Amino acid sequence: MRFGSIIAFVALCSFTAYYIYEPIPEEIEERWKLMLTNSFFRSLSNLADLSELLGLKDYMGVMYFITLAEKIVPVSDEHVKVTEEQFDGVEVVLYQPKQSDGGTKLRRAVIYLHGGGWCLGSSLMSPYDLLARKIVTELDAVVLSVEYRLAPAYHFPVPYEDVYRVVKHFLDKGVLAQYSVDPGRIAVSGDSAGGNLAAAVSQQLQKEPGQQVQLKAQALIYPVLQALDLNTPSYQQNQDMPILPRYLMVRFWSEYFTSDRAFFRAMMANTHNNPESSSLLKFVNWSAFLPETYRRKYNYSAPTVVQGEDAFGKGELSRSLADPRASPLLVPDSALHSLPKAYILTCEYDVLRDDGIMYVTRLRSAGVEVTHEHYDTGFHGGLMFTVWPTDFLIARLMTENYIKWLNENL
Repeated sequence: MRFGSIIAFVALCSFTAYYIYEPIPEEIEERWKLMLTNSFFRSLSNLADLSELLGLKDYMGVMYFITLAEKIVPVSDEHVKVTEEQFDGVEVVLYQPKQSDGGTKLRRAVIYLHGGGWCLGSSLMSPYDLLARKIVTELDAVVLSVEYRLAPAYHFPVPYEDVYRVVKHFLDKGVLAQYSVDPGRIAVSGDSAGGNLAAAVSQQLQKEPGQQVQLKAQALIYPVLQALDLNTPSYQQNQDMPILPRYLMVRFWSEYFTSDRAFFRAMMANTHNNPESSSLLKFVNWSAFLPETYRRKYNYSAPTVVQGEDAFGKGELSRSLADPRASPLLVPDSALHSLPKAYILTCEYDVLRDDGIMYVTRLRSAGVEVTHEHYDTGFHGGLMFTVWPTDFLIARLMTENYIKWLNENL
């Protein structure tokens, strides 16, 4: 009996180790912690697939557990005043320094947009709450976090429009005066899908007629910037990387646009482009915009364009796929010249690496001041892993460098 128990215990340990282990590159620090963390994400993703297959709950409905598990009730502390408000009908969380100057000093402001593939995430998650408080205390700044509506309940352009309305509302001179914000020292920032929204808002705001207050800076953290070519070198190299494998990123994109599973399958095969979007492929041609270092062994092959009756993206979906508000890399060079200075963070082991690097190349060519911070051992989502037990050393480094840039450039 005892021998049988030992055999069972060894078998269980072996199975657990087999399930947790992944061939993560040696260069990544704290590899086993990342494996353990990702085993939770993989298990939840597998459960979500099963749930959807059985018709119990849709995939993103199950994955939303990640958001719920991290949600907190934001409260004020001795240094930071926290309030939940509505700006033009959209929920926001406002973080302000506790007044010590009678409210006469004008402060910097950061509009922060959370990540989560437009389907998950919330400004009320503990890592975002901690980041906002750190920005407030270290920069003596106001932080505005936007609780935009999520897909699949609200497809594009709803999340973008929520964010744009908040930014427009906040940049009103009367509103800025109410919160003691300096109109000349405001940045928009976000991670992942939030970086996408921040880039899109920066581009569209400069075209707004009569817009008196403009952004001084944009800070994009491993941003997702285009949906036309989902087979860039970084998508291929990192297709099975932890936290954001290619399957999940493509799923996020498809859910952002539509609930049609056929479109998801087409995106997975990189055969989702239609004649309208194909004319914009020149803006995401990684053979032109990606430095040789990142091309490696990969050879460029233009995504397939489906014609006629078999084409995906008819009507509204067709327009969304070609819309720069969804894919900021699709704007022409002429729309880049007057953009605010930019900070772009990219990670080597991230499917979105090349999106960010291509944007760095195009912005610099357009004369925009860009600080590009590339983490050779970084992985997607790294900045948010600041809470025990999933706290990583690289998260601290990313946070320090990001806030340092804001301090020096805002």
